[in-house]
Amino acid sequence: MTTGRPPRTPSHRRPGSRALRILLALVAVAAVLGIAVLAVPMLRPAGPRPLFQMPVSCGETWQLSTYPGHDDYDVDFFPIEGEAWGRPVLASAAGTVTVAGINGSLGGRTPENPDGPRGRGGGYWVKIDHGGKWETQYLHMLEPPLVAVGQKVAQGDQLGRLGSTGNSGAPHLHYEQRRGWDKVETYFDGTASGITTDEREQILRRVSNNCSAVS
Repeated sequence: MTTGRPPRTPSHRRPGSRALRILLALVAVAAVLGIAVLAVPMLRPAGPRPLFQMPVSCGETWQLSTYPGHDDYDVDFFPIEGEAWGRPVLASAAGTVTVAGINGSLGGRTPENPDGPRGRGGGYWVKIDHGGKWETQYLHMLEPPLVAVGQKVAQGDQLGRLGSTGNSGAPHLHYEQRRGWDKVETYFDGTASGITTDEREQILRRVSNNCSAVS
């Protein structure tokens, strides 16, 4: 006698499919944990602002400027006197180097060929983590940075030399201060720089007090 039901066919589930699903699940969990490790510290409140100094030598007067399309809070440093090429670029405060390399492409502007082709991005650059979610960035340097990723630096340590690599029209230092993910107005020696917007050209002069390490 038959029941009218088709006979059951044996399952042929591949033995490796379950292991694959477990592996994919573990990878997904690891990815989520990795994102959490990176994101959670950034959600915490920022620490107090370090006593940042200008990223140039003690006692020198420099032009701080911005222009339309430069991006809010970005500061370009130009020396008032003397040759710009090769001037020391200094750490604004103590911290740990997180990036030291090339941003974009270098281009071909050098002291010997100042009107050479522009590159892209920031050229030779450095980023420093100062703790408490504070960071500084230094772009368009002449040569490979003098510091390495993971290196501890003190305020006033030399990071490199001023140049015009990347998307740069003349030798200068492009400089930024960041709090977490946000770019903020630069402060030097406890005083706001006054450069807050790129809606208009701004040109200021300030004297560097980056003279000795601040503990």
